[in-house]
Amino acid sequence: SSLRVSQRRCCESSMTLCQRVQRLEFAQPLRTVQLRSRFLPQRRLSGTTMESTATHVSHEAISGGICSDRYEIEVPLDHFGNDGAGEAVKVSYRVLDGKSSSQDKYLLFLQGGPGFGSPAPWTATSGWIKAALDKKYRVVLMDQRGTGLSTPISCRSLEAMGDAPAQVAYLKHFRADSIVQDAERIRESLGVRSWSTLGQSFGGFVSVTYLLTSPGSLEAVLLTGGVPPAIDSPMSAEIVYFDTFRKVIDQNNKFYLRFPAAEAIAVKVVNHIMSQDGGRIVTPMGNYLTPASFQLLGFSYLGSSHGFEHMWHMLESAFEPDGRLSFAFLKSFDCMLAFDTNPLYALLHESIYCQGSSDGSRWAAQRVRDEHFHDVFDAEASAASGGRVMFTGEMIFPHFFDDIAELRRVKDTADLIAQESKWSILYPSVSSLEDNSVPLVASATYYEDMFVSFGLAEDTLRRLPNVRKYVTSEYLHDGIRENGAAIFEKLHGLIDGSQLLR
Repeated sequence: SSLRVSQRRCCESSMTLCQRVQRLEFAQPLRTVQLRSRFLPQRRLSGTTMESTATHVSHEAISGGICSDRYEIEVPLDHFGNDGAGEAVKVSYRVLDGKSSSQDKYLLFLQGGPGFGSPAPWTATSGWIKAALDKKYRVVLMDQRGTGLSTPISCRSLEAMGDAPAQVAYLKHFRADSIVQDAERIRESLGVRSWSTLGQSFGGFVSVTYLLTSPGSLEAVLLTGGVPPAIDSPMSAEIVYFDTFRKVIDQNNKFYLRFPAAEAIAVKVVNHIMSQDGGRIVTPMGNYLTPASFQLLGFSYLGSSHGFEHMWHMLESAFEPDGRLSFAFLKSFDCMLAFDTNPLYALLHESIYCQGSSDGSRWAAQRVRDEHFHDVFDAEASAASGGRVMFTGEMIFPHFFDDIAELRRVKDTADLIAQESKWSILYPSVSSLEDNSVPLVASATYYEDMFVSFGLAEDTLRRLPNVRKYVTSEYLHDGIRENGAAIFEKLHGLIDGSQLLR
């Protein structure tokens, strides 16, 4: 097919750099190719009749004989024909080729989030991507809808759509089931019968949705810190947060054990904030540093590799000699926050634990905190008494939409989403996978994971067929970033049989 030609591997080792540049023909116009699979009968994927096209956008040569081609494909906003009035969104994806990549062996990476784009192509020279290319995969990096270059969502673009109810109706199309349908469109555009997926964190949740809805499209599913909890529950957020709050407490205690001097500094910071007008400090970017938003340091640092060190370095430089909080500290606080540039995360995070009809998440993290952990995480009371200030973890609280300047634009939308009671089904019955042809699943689960409950992940894995597990306490939630090549090799070994089950 013409798309196959446009996606051919153009980095053969026998070609000189000059020859490669000539072959790329950068002066040619962008190529638009009609979706036609060489292997699959043409079928409607999603209850819509929109015919998608894939457009080649750019080529990028990367060191080590690796090359990247970026494509865009137009897909329905509403894959399931419920509403959307035929509206479309654009999904961007890159295909990475190595010197030895197979023409028909593909690995789709599903990024964590929700609300974050795929890795930059230049990361392909090391880590898990390099390991996958060495296994002859073509690696597909998809910017999930609403992120990266895929019709990105910002607070300002949401404002332009109308009032909060209109924004909520739009955002309900940016869930795992829609991401899976986008991936199916991409798979067909590549002309492959099936492929494998690698899902990190939320990307693992999407992979399980993929497994339960379109198992015939998958050869293998690799999960890293991304097993969804309580997949039969219409709203699992409460049990998730009850479990993860306890893990956050453990991580706080370990941090203070490593850096005992941090206790007094954290108390001093909170007391200083409370001494200011309104109990807050306006940061260089217009955010509010309050005792509650100060606790967000834990979100960024307590559960990641070298996070303790970064957090200590930030705290030890918190004050100017005259006793004011330093500009460097305030700027670091601003830069630490990604909710303003990636609002999908803050807006949709609790909804990833919702499916079908329920009472809604109703700010589940805040409710669990108030009902079970209020005294532990009361930063003002702890600092006033000279006690230990505890930092929070991966939880979204209502104060985000007051303290983070850009999120104030969508505060009403966030409140409506928290009350929303009707969501799409993300995890159909596991009994549908009883056929022996179900793809293999290899999962890396991290015992010390602060973001995804180890116990709840184990419960889900016991229900999935053909699972091979790699359980370790060596890495935290971002193990794939810390040592992605080793983790990929371990999981791939469990799939191809070179790593024996024990």
